[in-house]
Amino acid sequence: MGAGALRGLGSRGTQWLAVAVLAAVVVAILPPVAGPASSPADGRLVSVIVQARPGALAAAVRQVEQVGGQVGRQLRVINGFSARMPAGQVSRLQGSPPVSSVTENGPVAMQAAAYAPTTDAGSLYTTTVQTGAQAYWKAGYTGKGVDVAVIDTGTAPVPGLATAGKVVNGPDLSFESQAPNLRYLDTYGHGTHMAGIIAGRADAAVAGKYPGDTTNFLGMAPDARIVSVKVADAMGAADVSQIIAAIDWGVQNKTTNGLNIRVLNLSFGTNTSHPYTIDPLCHAVEAAWKQGITVVAATGNAGFYKAPGGPGLTSPARDPYVIAVGAADMMKTLSVSDDQVASFSSSGVGGSGGTKNPDMLAPGRSVISLAVPGSFIDQTYGASGAVTGGYMRGSGTSQAAAVVSGAAALVLQQHPTWTNTQVKALLMNTASKLKVGLQTDAVQGKGTLNLTSALGVTNVAAAQAATNSTGAGSLEGARGSAHLVDNGVVLNGEKDIFGDAISTATLASRRTAGTAWTGGTWNGRIWSGSSFTASNWTATTWSGRMWSGRMWSSEVWSGRMWSGRMWSAGTWTGRMWSGDGWSGNTWSSAGWN
Repeated sequence: MGAGALRGLGSRGTQWLAVAVLAAVVVAILPPVAGPASSPADGRLVSVIVQARPGALAAAVRQVEQVGGQVGRQLRVINGFSARMPAGQVSRLQGSPPVSSVTENGPVAMQAAAYAPTTDAGSLYTTTVQTGAQAYWKAGYTGKGVDVAVIDTGTAPVPGLATAGKVVNGPDLSFESQAPNLRYLDTYGHGTHMAGIIAGRADAAVAGKYPGDTTNFLGMAPDARIVSVKVADAMGAADVSQIIAAIDWGVQNKTTNGLNIRVLNLSFGTNTSHPYTIDPLCHAVEAAWKQGITVVAATGNAGFYKAPGGPGLTSPARDPYVIAVGAADMMKTLSVSDDQVASFSSSGVGGSGGTKNPDMLAPGRSVISLAVPGSFIDQTYGASGAVTGGYMRGSGTSQAAAVVSGAAALVLQQHPTWTNTQVKALLMNTASKLKVGLQTDAVQGKGTLNLTSALGVTNVAAAQAATNSTGAGSLEGARGSAHLVDNGVVLNGEKDIFGDAISTATLASRRTAGTAWTGGTWNGRIWSGSSFTASNWTATTWSGRMWSGRMWSSEVWSGRMWSGRMWSAGTWTGRMWSGDGWSGNTWSSAGWN
């Protein structure tokens, strides 16, 4: 699965999503390189922004490669791109006919906002105190022994997730799986943010001393392990077929090679046109639930609907079995008494989404978690949303779902024999109703997460009864408005990303039988990166600089054809992975888009 390299701009015309914010910052604050600063023999790699003359972008790319440079992300707004190149060749490039200017790509970390964990309502320190996670830590429950599968954009070995054994990689099913330097890594920035909320832990944090630690970064369940299954690339590009395949893999491998997947975090959603009773994505999560996995899903960021006819919850949160989590707004204070439902959090009223309400809420506005330097989110929103220490603010039901996934890991360590239905009942029945703003079940379900109340509960009698999904609905309907697009050609219909036909009814039957994956084969084809690897970060190298925008050097991957076209997924509409916002405008009453 691949995307064309930037070097193919001249011949393929692949559409690219412009990183307009980064480009604007670079142009505004960086002066052109003034003459040779180094000798031609100086081979030190420096990071630069190259602006090409009109119509000469492909030629400028070739010039950079000819002098030993490595081309990074395209910056369409300035008709240019980022690159790393030998310092001694900068002046030569500056004088090249296709090149208008070369500017040093200086760091913008100085713009990151400072914060104090104990007084910032969005810090994870505050979140773990207010939700009661630290009460669990004091009782000796930190998520140890529980694996949380995160199907998302991958994870990066940033501080907080870099400890050996903290992250185990499942398959990389993304379009970047063919690139050894990108495989498994989070080039978009979303998955790392979620993983940090769920189970982040700084290297210096000391076991047994987590409660009250105001210095070290700690997620909700700091000793839980993340099983990362990457499905989306640096542009957030993914298809619902990849997501379903990832869920199927997690179910069939929940105890493979020493894994103990008890929780599945799904911080995304589609506006499917199906009711859950036939939706293929809902059938996949029901299969996970019936195999004992606690599935936590974000409700969506569409806001409140006061009358029937709204979209309702996104899929798969609309499925009655899973824990559907909406977002609470901490209102920039340390008191829980003024917390409200976040304005962007989807309600459960009417429409094609049915009448399911959010099951509960968790903090979801301006949550501070781990950032990935050079990722799409960092480059696009880092100038406004970055926080000192390598963190980023993010808002959305994505973040709220991650908080609850961490909470579920704590409960499962305390009660390892409990069923997922018991975990769901405990979290819902001990939740606290918000007393300010909208208070109906349609917007807040049972209320906001309250682990302090949950800690003392020793037994829960719980059962769920609902019509099961058949999963026989169309793949196209499950996509909703989220479609991959390449040069105007849309991936639609009953095809996966390879163009292979999918029978959702047949797939549902195989899933029920536990054979959706056969070895490395799903839907009759071997998916690259499908072999399980018990990889932690001990053998991983990561420079932390501009790797995220780089695609692999091979322009064409012959194993991937559809309608006679190479599938690059250069653009994607309806991005499922976006939080409601990553801006530094953290407490605005308006939703972020």
